[in-house]
Amino acid sequence: MRVQSKILGLCCLSMCLMGELSAQTYNWIHSSENGMWEQSIVRLKSGVTENPDLIVDEHSKIGMFKTWGVTFNELCWDALGILTREEQDEILKNVFAADGDLHIGRGRISLGANDYARSWYSCDEVEGDFELRYFNIDRDKQTIIPFIRAAQKYNPELTFWISPWSPPSWLKINGDYPVLSSKFNDMSPKLDYLLYGNVGGVTDPDEMKLTGERNGKFPRQLATTDYMIQDPRYLRTYANYFCKFIDAYREQGINIDMVMYQNEAYSYTPYPGCAWTAEGTIIFNRDYLAPALKKAHPEVKLYLGTFNTNRQDHVEKILEDKKLQNCISGIGFQWEGREILAAIRQQHPDWSYICSESECGWGSFDWKSGEHTFELINHYLGNGCNEYNLWNFILADGGESTWGWKQNALIRVDSKTRTFTYTPEYFAVKHYSHYIVPNSEIVAYKPEGADKKPILVVKAPTQEYVIIAGNFKEETQNLTVKLGKRYLTVVLAPHSMNTFALK
Repeated sequence: MRVQSKILGLCCLSMCLMGELSAQTYNWIHSSENGMWEQSIVRLKSGVTENPDLIVDEHSKIGMFKTWGVTFNELCWDALGILTREEQDEILKNVFAADGDLHIGRGRISLGANDYARSWYSCDEVEGDFELRYFNIDRDKQTIIPFIRAAQKYNPELTFWISPWSPPSWLKINGDYPVLSSKFNDMSPKLDYLLYGNVGGVTDPDEMKLTGERNGKFPRQLATTDYMIQDPRYLRTYANYFCKFIDAYREQGINIDMVMYQNEAYSYTPYPGCAWTAEGTIIFNRDYLAPALKKAHPEVKLYLGTFNTNRQDHVEKILEDKKLQNCISGIGFQWEGREILAAIRQQHPDWSYICSESECGWGSFDWKSGEHTFELINHYLGNGCNEYNLWNFILADGGESTWGWKQNALIRVDSKTRTFTYTPEYFAVKHYSHYIVPNSEIVAYKPEGADKKPILVVKAPTQEYVIIAGNFKEETQNLTVKLGKRYLTVVLAPHSMNTFALK
């Protein structure tokens, strides 16, 4: 009996030691321009000589993460359609399936045309149709809805939210879908003065550039005129327009659970868009859209956004309306809006915050764009966003829109050879989304900073830590993260993306 006890004790000890060793062993997944998604092993240490980049303990907590999202656009559907059925299935599985790469669980839908539609359209272009008798989603039935159903084949649990780029043209003061005239639309240049009204009346030529000197503020000049007609009959019709869209999609078996009133109210666009003032934003959301949703769709949440401006005082002016505060459940930030995310969240900690759109680049599809996306995800999740939405996940050739500008995507299709490639941006997203699943807890974060070393630490629902880190310098850098009493310490290769997950 005594011998048996000793043997049993030794077995238990051995098992404990094996468990302890296993708990200290991590898979190290690393990507660089010369090699994507390569794997090795690293073991935690009991001590180190240098100061940690991050210290994680039981008190570390930023917020809970919900889901990853993409946008369903017409030009994405067209790009996917260039490929064979087998290739389409491969891509859709990798993007949406539970056993795929990215684990996308959410979809963004545009009310009518956006800048990656084939052309301008809305759901009701019959002027004066205040009862919306001619409302329809016929165009979406040909493109967006088949696209969604193809994705649902691999993830039936997909959820959806909506935002418009432009109201129907007859609801706007310029009677057209853009904000400003250009060679890519038919709007009269004489109507450009509407943006600033009698205050100067001259548009800023730099505002529609993706890069440019703006003295740190975007836009440099705020619109002084709401492009949506500020008449109760028009505002009421537009609020009902949202409800009609939700109804029409529900009839197709697609349930929408969240609404934002406008995509990028601060981009004064030659493509579908709508400029709003702070006053117009408050009035429409507070007095029209929120009551309409409450009556017709109380299950649908109203978020403010998408905020693509770093003019904090302007955003605060909107948010300080007490009645409006009671109507909204969260806020969406993108582009320049990310600069004020932390400050706004500190003022309103009880709301939900999301990245409503990842920045889409300039059609380069290069490693630098992948690094930028990696840093963006680090920033948004590290500052408490519980949802991260990507823009176009697949585009053909140079990623050019109908309105003449180029953007990146996670997957690039060559229309001539009818082949596709997973871009660096795809792997940047995969380094996060493959391991950060719904109900993961974001526990610690370090911004990119001067060392160009962004770090994020996540606790999975299984209570295991995941560490994601980049090194975007030209030389190697040490990474040290303290996890309880143990240390993850490695040397990161130059211009590398890295994920550490328990083996």
